[in-house]
Parts: sequence; structure tokens; C-alpha cells
Amino acid sequence: MRPAPAPPADKPIKLSRKGPAKVFSAVPTKEKIVFITIDDGAEKDPKFVEMARELRVPFSMFLMDDAVRTNYGYFKPLQALGNHIQNHTLNHPVMRSLGPEGQKRQICGDQSILERQYATKPFLFRPPYGAYNLATQEAAAACGIHGIALWHESMQIHDMQYDDPAKKLHPGDIVLAHFRGPKELKGSTMTQMFAAMLKKIHKQGFAVARLEDYVRPPA
Repeated sequence: MRPAPAPPADKPIKLSRKGPAKVFSAVPTKEKIVFITIDDGAEKDPKFVEMARELRVPFSMFLMDDAVRTNYGYFKPLQALGNHIQNHTLNHPVMRSLGPEGQKRQICGDQSILERQYATKPFLFRPPYGAYNLATQEAAAACGIHGIALWHESMQIHDMQYDDPAKKLHPGDIVLAHFRGPKELKGSTMTQMFAAMLKKIHKQGFAVARLEDYVRPPA
């Protein structure tokens, strides 16, 4: 794949400590770039680590503790490649079904574990199923997270689902994928799914950029 252009010095998404966390599903840009995000963490395929090392395609990992706790170490080589670790709750509830304190427990609990395991402080949150409300935004902010990242496309097994009825990517779109294996992918592997996603992105003339290079955390 062609490399992404250098990110702008003035990051287009600016997060603030004031008020609820900012919600976004794309990055304002005219460049033909998209951003890959990978959720959960249940599948821990060593061949995907090899693939990531070889291709050096950036992605963001939104990790959920119930999925990653069996092997926290798996994600450290991926992090060492420059791929950021972000927050995705303790055990993947529908956030809107929880009260404010329940939402805070989910986000702050995962935040504490991710900080301890990966020596990093996530500044983005992804609500499971994309379901959130104002209490989610306020809970994220209370846990030190001021951005909520949604998506416009999601990668399934070999096909991509689009918000756009024309089934096209748009500059700045966020693409959702998951750490999944043959059981969830009907026999396909994580590496096969990722390769199919890259092929679809490349075919439409897009490059893959690092989401965190376009988001400015609060000072």
C-alpha cells in the first residue's frame, strides 16, 4: 500500500477537558486516507504480529479487559510498532443500559488496567456496539478520556459494510475491525481478514494513517 501523507501540524480533532467527551466517526481531511481501528482482543494470532511487523500499517487497538486478560503480553509487540492502545470497557456491555456509575466503572476500570499493563494512558474510548448517551460522554470525561471514536465502515470476513449506500470510502473515515479468529470468521484467519481489508482500501485509492496523529489530546 502507498504510504500515508505526513500528518498536519495542526491536528484537526482537538479534545478538551471541558464538558462531555467529544464524539466523532471521521477526521476532517481532504487527503485520501482512512484510519483502521481493531476492537476487543479475543483473538491472539502470532501470525498477525508478524504481518503487522512486515507491513507497518498503522492501527488503533480498542481493548476490552475480559478479552485481553488471558494474555496481556500479546498486544505489547503491536504497541511497540507504534500502534496505540485505547479503551473499550471491562466486559463489553451496552453502555446505555447502565446508569452513570455503572458506566464509570466500565470505563475507569478498563482505563486503570490498560495504564498498568501497557504504561500508557488511553485518551480515546469506543462504546461497545457504538451505543452511547450523554452519561457515556460524561463518564468517559470523568475517567480522563475526552474523545469517543465511532466508525463509518466495518470489516466483516471478506466484505466491508459501509454507511454510504454507494459503498465507498471517504477521506478521513474510521474503519472498524476486530481481533477475531477462524471460529468467528467462518474458517478465515485474522491475517486473511486484515489482508482483505487492506485490499479494499487500496483498491479505492486510499492510504492508511494513524488516527492518533490527527487527534490532539487536551493539554
